[in-house]
Amino acid sequence: MLSTVVLALAITSTRAALNVDLDSADSIRFAAGLVASKLMDYYHGEEPGQTPGILPGPPPAGPYYWWEGGALWGTMVDYWHYTHSQLYNDLTLRALVYQANPPHNDYMPPNWTASLGNDDQGFWGMSAMLAAETTFKNPPPGQPQWLALAQAVFNTQAERWDTRYCNGGLRWQIPLSNNGYNYKNSIANAIFFNLGARLARYTNNRTYAEWAGKTWDWMEGVGYIDKENWNVYDGGHVEGNCTDINRAQFSYTAAIFVQGCGFLYNYTNGEQKWRDRLEGLTNRTLNNFFLSQPKAGTRPAAMEPSCELEERNQCTTDMLSFKGYLHRWMAQTTQMAPFVRGFVMPVLRESVRSMAESCLPDGTCGFRWNRGQYDGNTGAGQQMNALGALVSLLVEQPEVKEAVTAKNGGTSAGDPNAGREGEVGEWEGESEVITDADRVGAAVVTILMVGTVMGMMIWVSVTTGEEEEYARVMRGEKKKGKGRVIERT
Repeated sequence: MLSTVVLALAITSTRAALNVDLDSADSIRFAAGLVASKLMDYYHGEEPGQTPGILPGPPPAGPYYWWEGGALWGTMVDYWHYTHSQLYNDLTLRALVYQANPPHNDYMPPNWTASLGNDDQGFWGMSAMLAAETTFKNPPPGQPQWLALAQAVFNTQAERWDTRYCNGGLRWQIPLSNNGYNYKNSIANAIFFNLGARLARYTNNRTYAEWAGKTWDWMEGVGYIDKENWNVYDGGHVEGNCTDINRAQFSYTAAIFVQGCGFLYNYTNGEQKWRDRLEGLTNRTLNNFFLSQPKAGTRPAAMEPSCELEERNQCTTDMLSFKGYLHRWMAQTTQMAPFVRGFVMPVLRESVRSMAESCLPDGTCGFRWNRGQYDGNTGAGQQMNALGALVSLLVEQPEVKEAVTAKNGGTSAGDPNAGREGEVGEWEGESEVITDADRVGAAVVTILMVGTVMGMMIWVSVTTGEEEEYARVMRGEKKKGKGRVIERT
């Protein structure tokens, strides 16, 4: 009899959801603390023999690539900003500084060259930018500062703007030797656009805004942003002049553009073109990733329709973390452009309500939010999703201030020439044409960075087959091996 009762209690406990009252800021903060604790269980960077700043990986050492560490610390900056909990602030500061790549301080550590894309670098840059905008604790003098780090990332990417193919845009990968260097994708350009918009507002330097505008125009011109319906597609290859567009759509790509449009709307004091772009893109993002559920009877919640299918979940480790960014960036946009608040926040609220049902009472959360129950699919990305969703509802609390600027509360030291040798005015020029000789020379430089040919071979082996693996996932075929399967083809 006793064993039957114990079994019944065990079953009941696994079906219980995260207890949170969405009408109580204190309840949301408490639930966020539980989820944050479970998230940080995945981080071992402070342990002996481990590397500060990164999650376990890359494969086969663990499932996470370098970029997701940058995403983690951005999430933790927002956790502090929304809840005012300083529990993880020291860890966050050490991690963001450790991975900065001194003395260059441009978030391009040689150790990660094998999988270093513009988007990977950009995620760390966006986390540094967030730290500046929220007046997160500044690093000690002599260490890289938040604003300068974000500027260094932006500057190095501006110098990689490539006009030889597709009339502009950033490539996915940074080293010429990496598989995927021939792919220009939306996420790399979205982050560049986003950083430009935010740096323009923070510094009041119009050159950043001009770069952001040029990036948007390029995205529309090449067809990655569907001007009729506001879809944001994944990307295309330079061999086809970027006309072979992969029409997969991912929530975080759209949300990065939404947030960037919000900042430009704010920076330009409500310029009509940015209002129109923000409104159209916001509506489409809500419809694509919250309101279009796979079948009747499912709950309204954030989802990834390109990989979170009704009959199976084929989302990769990277894709499993997108929902949290989607929530955080959509919520933050309502501060930059309050006119979207009335149709964004009710959708986020219902998504969080469904999300809580996918979590256990101790803060362990699953991936599928629209099923009304915990699915057992756990990981750092899933925890970041839940944490980002919870804190997004605190954006309306009066003590949660909007992003600061250099003239309005900002304390972070900047360097407009960080990451580059030229002057600010040179940003308005185009990058030089990349020739075959340039490719060969750059490959030699890349080899010298690791010091040995063997090191280079290891790097290449990590990324071999990425595009082929991604294609298999999109076709619904069984995943093979442990090659890096990520959100970008």
